[in-house]
Amino acid sequence: MPFSFNTVSALVLRYIYLYTRNPVRFVELIFWPLVDLLMWGFLTVYLKKQGVGEFPTAITYLIGGMILWDVLFRSQQGVSISFLEDVWTRNLLNIFVAPVRTVEYVAATCVVGVLRVGVTLLVLVLVASLAYQFHLTDLGFGLLPFLGNLILFGWFLGMISTALIMRLGQAAESLAWAVPFFIQPLASVFYPVSVLPEWLQPIAMALPCTPVFEGMRTVLAGQPVPWGSIQHAFILNLIWGTIAGLFFAVNLRHVRKAGLLVKVATQ
Repeated sequence: MPFSFNTVSALVLRYIYLYTRNPVRFVELIFWPLVDLLMWGFLTVYLKKQGVGEFPTAITYLIGGMILWDVLFRSQQGVSISFLEDVWTRNLLNIFVAPVRTVEYVAATCVVGVLRVGVTLLVLVLVASLAYQFHLTDLGFGLLPFLGNLILFGWFLGMISTALIMRLGQAAESLAWAVPFFIQPLASVFYPVSVLPEWLQPIAMALPCTPVFEGMRTVLAGQPVPWGSIQHAFILNLIWGTIAGLFFAVNLRHVRKAGLLVKVATQ
């Protein structure tokens, strides 16, 4: 059976209906990112009053890192939370008994991830521009490849999160939120890789998001776009995508054979 874009569109439309019919779901997309932005913004205002560091540079790095991190996080959430939505609404079995290929299901959750990123990013960009005079377009030609690499890595983390939840059951559903934060200390979101212990630095540079955050600081410091870092991030994404795809497929096959998928879907 060939890949069906109509099937993907139908699944995406279903997830959109879930959000539009329950406005409370938008709290997650807008409220928490906005709180994070205000917190980091007020922190930089405090540092300015204390005379710590150079205020324009500090606020640019912190707010830029926060916004780009939220791009990765919302992309990951689009995949993992979409799966949990099907579990919570007792719709998971309907998905897997319907003529829906696994790749189509995953593709639909990835599209939802992009939509979630779009909504959150729009709010954060507007508030950051009005409140802190930070403009995401300051990243110049590096903006799109930066965002693209983060979205890709978010998808792959979402696939890993979903596979773990399928394997471990609903008791592990907190992994849908926890997995990105497992790697955040190494991702150098708010500080350069050089501050990490030397033995941790190679591990940090094995994450596709780390070259993106390093590149962001390079551009905001007034230097040219580090296309080498962007290429490095993309190559790492290819590796992580392969690993995530295999991990997802192996775990899905296992839960189907062991009957665990029914248990997850009916708990």
